[in-house]
Amino acid sequence: MRLPVILFLTAISTVLAGSVPIQTLVFPSETSTSYVEMVPLKPINLKAFTLCMRVATELSGEREIILFAYRTQYYDELNVWRELDGRYSFALSGGSVVFSVPDLGAMQTHFCVTWDSSSGASALFMDGRKSLTKLYKKGHTIPPGGKVIIGQDPDSYLGEFDAKQSFVGEINDVNMWDSVLSDSTIKDMFSGKRVPRGNIFDWETIQLTTNGAVEVVNTEL
Repeated sequence: MRLPVILFLTAISTVLAGSVPIQTLVFPSETSTSYVEMVPLKPINLKAFTLCMRVATELSGEREIILFAYRTQYYDELNVWRELDGRYSFALSGGSVVFSVPDLGAMQTHFCVTWDSSSGASALFMDGRKSLTKLYKKGHTIPPGGKVIIGQDPDSYLGEFDAKQSFVGEINDVNMWDSVLSDSTIKDMFSGKRVPRGNIFDWETIQLTTNGAVEVVNTEL
């Protein structure tokens, strides 16, 4: 059994040859054992959020893919999915809101999810382009006390993983805010401009624990 590896990702501020080195999580194959736990900067207790990441995967067809999972002891509090039919969704404590947007592929995509409890306004962004707005879970609060993982969907607290729902591909630049960022800020982020770093997850300083066959490699943003 491969032991977990704890990593601290530190930003390299110098731009070399027009690019910025960045740590990338590579999930090489379908498994029920490979995942990464992410430690938030503060307790997750949210009435709004923006979640962004850069993703590439060659998985296609009738295959669920978990992109992000936050679970407390008894409930899935925030899951982000590619559904069996190729649409994308996120779910807050049951039920989900589903979007028909372009599919992910082998070329990296900048992918964001936004949600605001005050109105229920929800949207996805793909490479800076915004989906239509849908209304979902107005008045809801995402509670603290859980764990966030990348790569698997936990049907119990950090357990009961299904390889057929696992992520295969690469993910980096995962950031999360406790507010809804403006459309222009998300476009700037996609294009590589500096924006305020996430106050829930900040990829430049994030603490990760890897499990299974996940590799951390240096790539360029």
